[in-house]
Amino acid sequence: MTRIFDGYCKLLDMLIALALAIMVVLVFGNVVLRYAFNSGITVSEEVSRWLFVWVTFLGAAVAVKERGHLGTDFLVARLPVLGKKICLVVGHLLMLYATWLLFSGSLAQAKINWDVEAPVTGASVAIFYASGIVFAVSAAVFLLSDLVRALTGRLGEEELVMVQESEDLAQLGRDDGNPHGKR
Repeated sequence: MTRIFDGYCKLLDMLIALALAIMVVLVFGNVVLRYAFNSGITVSEEVSRWLFVWVTFLGAAVAVKERGHLGTDFLVARLPVLGKKICLVVGHLLMLYATWLLFSGSLAQAKINWDVEAPVTGASVAIFYASGIVFAVSAAVFLLSDLVRALTGRLGEEELVMVQESEDLAQLGRDDGNPHGKR
């Protein structure tokens, strides 16, 4: 299962890189065309905005899998193993609920806007809201996987605290060979 998740995240990383490259070309090209030739790429702003939203949601999905979101471990790290497990389960259930809310809202908006055309490209506005659906489904699968591993006892004690208080501490842990930045 880990290989499938890693492969999926590698695909998301490639899509993010492609979207960023397209954004750079569109925005930079548009700036050059406007200032040098008094023209521009008509779809540049709309496509760049949509790609930015997709990059954000795809990156957030990868961060859920890699446990890269920042949080506070000030209390949880000091709890006994049972307390850490309880906090992890409660936290994951709350995140799954928030993911469900995002999924249902994005799905509703995608359905509502299915026949609405974007002003410049003419593409369906549902494409914009589909990013929330992709994120919610991806995040839910990653969260459920971690939740099942926690409930079946397949998470080690060091994995029970899934957040770091600062990016610097997380980076230090990764530099020391610890993939999740845990001490």
